[in-house]
Amino acid sequence: MNTGFFQLIKKAFGLEPKLHPIDNQIAKRWTKQRLLAVYPELRNNPAALERAYRSLGLTPRAGEEEGETGTVFEVSAPGLDS
Repeated sequence: MNTGFFQLIKKAFGLEPKLHPIDNQIAKRWTKQRLLAVYPELRNNPAALERAYRSLGLTPRAGEEEGETGTVFEVSAPGLDS
């Protein structure tokens, strides 16, 4: 009985579950498509596109606000501190 109780507490106060790899792939693809739309000079340069993508900070978090369901990825621009 105690192990069930401790497992419940551990689950409640534990870290967020790992994101599914498909969620990460979808976010990466969408972000790269948006970068290509905004910066057309990256279209024929996959290395520059990858550098631009990596310079952005993608932070996954659980959707907590109205209209957000599931995981939300926040993008932070390089050089800007929140």
